[in-house]
Amino acid sequence: MTDQFNHKSELAKIPEEPGVYRYFSEEGDIIYVGKAKNLKSRVSSYFAKSNNHDRKTVKLVAQIRRIEFTIVHTEFDALLLENQLIKRFQPRYNILLRDDKTYPFLCITNEPFPRVITTRRVDKKTGTYFGPFANSKAMYALLDMFKEIYTIRNCQLSLTDANIDAQKFKVCLEYHLGNCKGPCAGLQQKDEYEGEIGQIHNILKGNLGQPQLYFKQKMIDAANATAFEEAHIWKQKLEYLQGFQAKSTIVNPKIGNVDVCAIASDDESAYVSYLKIVNGYTVAAQTLQVKKKLEETDAEILSMVLFEFRTQYESDSQEIIVNLEIDVDFKAVITVPKIGDKRSLLEIALKNVHYLRKEKAERELIEASANASRKDRVLIKLKADLQLKTLPKHIECFDNSNIQGTNPVAAMVCFKNGLPAKNDYRHFSIKTVEGPNDFASMHEVVTRRYARMLKENGALPDLIVVDGGKGQLSSACDALKALGLYGKVPIVGIAKRLEEIYFPEDSLPLYIDKKSESLKLIQRIRDEAHRFAITYHRDKRSRASIVSELENIEGIGKKTAAELLKNFRSVKNLREAPDDDILKVVGKDKMQKIRLYFQTLEN
Repeated sequence: MTDQFNHKSELAKIPEEPGVYRYFSEEGDIIYVGKAKNLKSRVSSYFAKSNNHDRKTVKLVAQIRRIEFTIVHTEFDALLLENQLIKRFQPRYNILLRDDKTYPFLCITNEPFPRVITTRRVDKKTGTYFGPFANSKAMYALLDMFKEIYTIRNCQLSLTDANIDAQKFKVCLEYHLGNCKGPCAGLQQKDEYEGEIGQIHNILKGNLGQPQLYFKQKMIDAANATAFEEAHIWKQKLEYLQGFQAKSTIVNPKIGNVDVCAIASDDESAYVSYLKIVNGYTVAAQTLQVKKKLEETDAEILSMVLFEFRTQYESDSQEIIVNLEIDVDFKAVITVPKIGDKRSLLEIALKNVHYLRKEKAERELIEASANASRKDRVLIKLKADLQLKTLPKHIECFDNSNIQGTNPVAAMVCFKNGLPAKNDYRHFSIKTVEGPNDFASMHEVVTRRYARMLKENGALPDLIVVDGGKGQLSSACDALKALGLYGKVPIVGIAKRLEEIYFPEDSLPLYIDKKSESLKLIQRIRDEAHRFAITYHRDKRSRASIVSELENIEGIGKKTAAELLKNFRSVKNLREAPDDDILKVVGKDKMQKIRLYFQTLEN
């Protein structure tokens, strides 16, 4: 903080009450609005040095020059005021609940003989609005139903009493088709017409019971009067309405009126789905993406979005179903169901959330791929398939190699930007493990590799791949946990049998399309690690064999044999080497014994 703003003196003025706080910039603009149960505690948290704030929060705090606050009675009142202030001032660091789409509404107009129309502009003076409809198919399904069971006009004529009395209009084709009863020509009374409009009001509010009773009574009355054709027409209308309700009902209608809201998030965005349920069927549904601005928790975002949805859809449901606890009194019962019909409702909202999240990831993948080279496209696809947070430009893969437990070794290969970086390849001789124990060997080499990287401040990879299934992966994870790296570097295992990908703490593997470029890249890296490990293993066995042969020479032990091999690389080179070169490694006595040994072999 600069000398221009003394946050300590400002914090001393803030009470420990629920309310809304506002941060102002040097120019006097509101840059952030927040709510809190305890204003003093919440505002103080921004300036506490011990807090591990992200970059955006640090930047916000650096720009604060003035703090204002408003005390309210409850946290719900704080949520209401916060929502109003955000909409009014649109602060730079606040989540702005705006959707790119303009959803349609159904409007019952305020005019003689009202019409039912669709519109994207809301003007409360012109009629009663229902919606918005995030799914336009559902809206048009309602319009089709209204057309089937009611005779509502669709013309734009001004049907005032004076115009009708003056007989200004004549019936149109809709009248002759039976879709309209001709109110324009005075052939339908206003009371009868408005009765049908009232039933449409009830249906749009989710109250299908009253229209059903009306149709049923009309059917019975017509049957009692032996007007069976008319009774059949009323029966058809009743069946159509019941069929619509059956298609729309998603759970037990006895649940009543509830709001359902589910949230899931990643580092950049939150995804929220809302369902308004009336008498067991959905009358409104919307799913949106909310871009995070600061360190907002899922509970904070859910509270804000839920308040906005309930206001927008004019919901007064006494129960709200959510997938996590929220600490705001919405003047309704908050439920986090685990089983039953309410859980089924929540699962639908969660499915919508995950679909939007997947759709966004796929859209970003397509956009990124369109502007990327082939190797970058492969990395982008790998990032999406493995749900990584960053592009895996630096990948390291580990593999073990031993034959019947002899000469156990391991290898690590490194790929950068999708290509092998051979200067960064490493091989390991297993030091702490006896016998053929792949799990313990994997634990050792992963520990050695990243302990050294931490000590030397080396660059950690964007992805670690382990050649093997759950056992090898678990051992590698244990090594990362001991080093404090678990969760900081993504790690997966690839099993050879079905080429399935295993994630830590997940018993179910991921199966990537066998034709996918991302799987082919992982296979290529795995195969390269296997080749490098096998090559080193063969070399080590060959060296061990040569050392054993040289130990057959009288006076030559394992140490001297290893030194000779290091200098001459092979038995052939040693045999053909001049005496002076051999004398540089061993003494004259051993040199003469070496010469005698080779002469004996030749004879």
